[in-house]
Parts: sequence; C-alpha cells; structure tokens
Amino acid sequence: MSVSSEHSNDAHNMQSRLRNLYQAHKPEIQIQLHRRRSLYSTFDKIEGLAVLVAPTDTSFDEIEIEFVGTTRTYVERLTTAAAISGKSEAFHQFLKLKQPRLDEHLPEDRVLRAGQKYELPFVFVVPQHLLPRVCQHKIAGPALRDIHLQLPPSFGDKDVELKSESPDDMVPEMASIRYGVFARISKNKEEGDEIVKATIASKARRVRVIPATDEQPPLIVGDDSEYTLRKERTIRKGVLQGKLGTLVVEASQPAPMRLQAHRTEEQQPSMATVFLRFDPVDAKSPPPRLGSMASKLKVCTYFASTARSSFPTKQASLSDLSQGMHSEQLNLSSRCVANVEWTKHDGNVDALRRRDSGCSDVTTGVPEPSDSYKGKSFYTAKVLVPLSLPTNKAFVPTFHTCLVSRIYQLKLELGLHTAGIGGTIDLKVPIQISFHSNGDSSPRSGSIDSSMEMIIDDEIGDYFHSRTNHVPDDALTGRSRIGSQAPVDDAPPGYSFFASQSGRQTVPVF
Repeated sequence: MSVSSEHSNDAHNMQSRLRNLYQAHKPEIQIQLHRRRSLYSTFDKIEGLAVLVAPTDTSFDEIEIEFVGTTRTYVERLTTAAAISGKSEAFHQFLKLKQPRLDEHLPEDRVLRAGQKYELPFVFVVPQHLLPRVCQHKIAGPALRDIHLQLPPSFGDKDVELKSESPDDMVPEMASIRYGVFARISKNKEEGDEIVKATIASKARRVRVIPATDEQPPLIVGDDSEYTLRKERTIRKGVLQGKLGTLVVEASQPAPMRLQAHRTEEQQPSMATVFLRFDPVDAKSPPPRLGSMASKLKVCTYFASTARSSFPTKQASLSDLSQGMHSEQLNLSSRCVANVEWTKHDGNVDALRRRDSGCSDVTTGVPEPSDSYKGKSFYTAKVLVPLSLPTNKAFVPTFHTCLVSRIYQLKLELGLHTAGIGGTIDLKVPIQISFHSNGDSSPRSGSIDSSMEMIIDDEIGDYFHSRTNHVPDDALTGRSRIGSQAPVDDAPPGYSFFASQSGRQTVPVF
C-alpha cells in the first residue's frame, strides 16, 4: 500500500470517527403516529408525538413540528446552445402547517436535560385546498388557478427498498410530490451582523396523502386538440372498387374511473360508449363488417421547471425547454363486436338536421351525418366498452399543479373487415381518474399501491432537509423560493430557471 493511500484511509477514518462522535451527542427525535394508517385523505387527522431525548444537556432556542408538502422537478435538455443546455430544477413548498403551543411542553430555561424524555403532541388535518398565495404567478384564468390550489396526491414517493416489490406507479424520476411530518431543534447563532438559525437535530416521517377529488367538467375539445372524438371513414367494396358508404365513429368523455378507498370493495368499472353511423351510397349497401373494439389507457405525466400558465399539452412540452412529458400506454380490454346490431333509419329531414356540435345527441344516440350524406336512409349502432384499471399498476387521481400534472387518455380502436380489407379507426378521448374517501383511507390493492402506502420512518433527505445554513429573510418565512436570484418580494411560489452546468443551486426549504 502506498503512503498516499494510507494517508487517504487515515483521513477517511478520522472523518468517520468525528461524524460518529457528533451524532452521539445529538438529541434523538422519534416521530410516533397514534393511529398508524397507510394513507391519509381530505380532512383526515394526522396525530402523534415527537419524542425528544438528549444524551447531554442541550441548549436550544426553538423546536418546530410541521406538516409539509413539497414538489421537486427537473428537466434535462440537450441543445446546440451551450448556454441553455443541461438541467433546470424547481422546488415548491406548497403546504406548511405548524403545530402551535409547543412551549408548554418544554423547559422554561430552554435546556433539554440529559436522558430526560420530552413528548410533544401534534395534530394536523389534511386540508381540502391550498392557500391562494401558493399560486400567484401569471395564469390563463381563475378556473386553472382553482385547480392549482387543490391538494395534489403523493406522487413518485416510493422508497428505494420497496421499489422492486411495488407495482409500477408510472412516475418518472423527474417529478415527485411528498408529504411528511417534520421536527427540528435549532439554536440561534451570530454570524457577523446576522442572527442565523442552526439545526441541532431534525427528523422527518413521510406519510402518503391521496386527497378526495371532485369530478371536473368534460374538456372542451377544439379543432387543434390532441383528442379525437369523431372520425369518418369511406367504406369500399374492395381494392380499387366503388364506395359502399361512409362510416362515422364517435364517442364522448366517459364518467371518471374511481380509485377504491377500501380493500374489500370491488372496483366499479366506468363505461365508454361508442356511437356508429353508416351513411350508404344507396339502399342496397349494407353496413360494414366490424371486427374488435380495443381500449387502451395512455398515462401522461407533465412536469416543468417554471410555473405553467396554462394546462399542459404535448406540443408545449416539445417546444418549451422548461417542460417535459413522460407517457405510457396500457392495454385495458379487447372484445369482438362483429355481432353488433345495426338499426336502420329513414331519411327524415327534421330528425336529421345538422347540429353545431360534433358530439352525439345524448337523447337519441345518433351521430351527426357525414359530409357525404344525401338525406336517404342510414344505419346506427352502439358499442359499450367497460373500463377497469389494471391491478398490476399503481394510479393516482387526475391532478394539475403549478409544476406537475397527471392526466389520462382513453384510446378506442375499432377494427374493420370489409371485402377482405382490414384496418382500424381510433378515437382519443379524455378520461379522469378520481378518488373518494369514506374516512378510513385504505385503498384497494391495484388501484393505489398498497406497498407504496407504507409510512416510512426516514432520516431527513432531499425533501425535508434545509439546504441552506441560515434562516431565510422574514419575508420568505413559510414560502418557497428557487435559486438565489429569486426576488425577495415575489409571492410564492418561486421557480428556477436553467441551472448552471457548474453545479446545483441551493434552495431554502423552509
């Protein structure tokens, strides 16, 4: 072994001994939850004790217990311009509830006695909405701001040790939302002309939160939308032969798919309805032969390193260097619809008047006529498509925040078999996933991942540990800032721009 290697080992051993010596003199903090629950939802109480034991007499100035919700994102872009290449990151503390009146459980002289146990009770209630100051950036309209102020679910909050055992949550590592109870013992110190707060000891316990969600109104699908609710296809007798007519395939947004709140509950499937219309060229042309109807679910996660002013879109994620998108497609079902029953209608002008909307008439189930319709007889049919979530994946409700969104798209593929000519017609329909809590939040396995629901007793990590060595200015208390260039008078949240390639930016968590 070389002399330099021996010196390196000695230095490493010395650092380890000093670290262990420091840890041995730190007060120990345990966060105990009274009613151990795998998941918390809206209006649920999070109750427990923060138990403090100091190995030696320890002087302190403040002890805090908080319930905190945070979001972290990053976007990596490779461009030809070196100035904007690299990683841009964002951090947002959207929730901070502080336990009051802790002083009555602490010694008046602000000294934790060696070996004495101090039990500090805390009670937090999972809120229904966030405070308006959480979302004060430029935004398209008040409706979107209201959505941003709804509590988001725990997202991508999976412990590394459980990752191999848990169903895939389909969350990219670029986005994460976490909740936890945080306890900290601190001491004020002078640094020059400033009084800074130094952390003596800290502890966090992560909890999983899935808030109850309200069903949102159906999306308004415009001509430039990535959704397709209606398609027309010319049906021919064969290759290079004459037309039989025009097939219209149409669907509307189905009812939300609900995540179950209890393991014993059976999953209630949603139902999509596909309306078919065939406008023949003459009375002798029969409706086309149908094959199968397949349903697929596209899971889309949008994330950004700057606050978004509108709903995320695929196009925006491709053109905006501060946004990114991750998607996966899941097969739901496939069923034969060859025996679907067609109904023939006479060409009544009043009943067939064209409507402004391109959607089905909910009272008659009759799609709007095709462009080639001549006012003669036509055929209609209806296909019901049951929708159930796969049990080998973990889902969260549809949500939008200032930085992260999770949406779902339903793809319906109709197979055709006419005169030996195959092919498919596909529709892309928006669909929501919702969660309704009954007060005992223990979601069904396969809807919300049961192993992910474990409460993790965790040392302070990236999400609950302050990355600064001093207390932020008073104007920033309880607010989020990203990067050292964030203006002090900006209302929360703040968001970083592109991070420099030389290193990470430091961000104050509290």
